[in-house]
Amino acid sequence: MIKVVGVRFKKAGKIYYFDPADFELEVADKVVVETSRGVEYGEVVVTPKEVAEDEIVSPLKEVIRVATAEDHDKVVENERKEKEAFNICVKKIEEHELPMKLVDVEYTFDVSKIIFYFTADGRVDFRELVRDLASVFRTRIELRQIGVRDEAKMIGGVGSCGRVLCCKSFLGEFDPVSIRMAKEQNLSLNPNKISGICGRLMCCLRYETESYKKARSLFPNNGTAVTTNEGPGKVIKSNILKETVLVQLTEEDRIGEYPIGEIEEK
Repeated sequence: MIKVVGVRFKKAGKIYYFDPADFELEVADKVVVETSRGVEYGEVVVTPKEVAEDEIVSPLKEVIRVATAEDHDKVVENERKEKEAFNICVKKIEEHELPMKLVDVEYTFDVSKIIFYFTADGRVDFRELVRDLASVFRTRIELRQIGVRDEAKMIGGVGSCGRVLCCKSFLGEFDPVSIRMAKEQNLSLNPNKISGICGRLMCCLRYETESYKKARSLFPNNGTAVTTNEGPGKVIKSNILKETVLVQLTEEDRIGEYPIGEIEEK
């Protein structure tokens, strides 16, 4: 077992593990750590704990220090620079007439690199743009193409539920979502109703999938012959939330709705 501390660099971002060294760290403490991108400023979201070696990515880097007031001021200054860099890059993209949309700009904490996040329908030859930006900022430049889900996570917004997007507020990583999940929950398959503002299937379709699978195992399949207190029939539909089934009665030309506990399979 190895002692680690969990750190995030963005709200709802992925959690990375670091060696806490001899620091006494609590949730919400700000720390400065070394990452593959260089020195970064992050927030403790998981207090020091023991984990198995196969849960970490070696080599495990140490926390350099608990962040100081000067470190915080540097983060604020970097955020100011990011806004300026965003406006400059938008103008440069227009000058080069490139088919791409700038989404966000990020300075590394030590200002050793600037990362420009963008979306585009296909591959974009941005070599001239990189050279142009490098001559302006005189530091390492990285242009990173992202998908529409990542774009929604960065920009944020409000979902059809009226709440801030899950990906912006708490989802650290995107899990696969399929149309099968909507079918299992008897939801409308209208794309406009089950898609998020990113245009992809809503992440929340996944939240109750396991509960529906477990509940559905207690219900008979459609077409199953059953006996009710009003006679025999066959199941034509189940309602998981109401815990009832619709039965087409054999002896009577009508459909009845019955609690799952009041029917028996033949």
